[in-house]
Amino acid sequence: MKDARDKLLEKHQQLIQTDNVKVLSHVMREDGDWVQHTLMIENCETPFKFKRKQQYQNLKGARVNLSYYPTSEQVAGMDFEVMKVVRLRRS
Repeated sequence: MKDARDKLLEKHQQLIQTDNVKVLSHVMREDGDWVQHTLMIENCETPFKFKRKQQYQNLKGARVNLSYYPTSEQVAGMDFEVMKVVRLRRS
């Protein structure tokens, strides 16, 4: 029987699933009514970003499973690669 993760991956072909990765840093910043979260993952130089309505427990040092899309973000006229997280679970 398929779980929710498998159904999500089938429905969205460009979605990437990464399991049991270690979070090196977790930063939370206010962004209007939302809280912008940025994760840096072990052996990866690209930030993983997601928004939530409230603060989240600090994930630094935790192992997590991530479902995300690669995308780019423009800052000061330059494009930077970021990963847009759509699903995050502790391993």
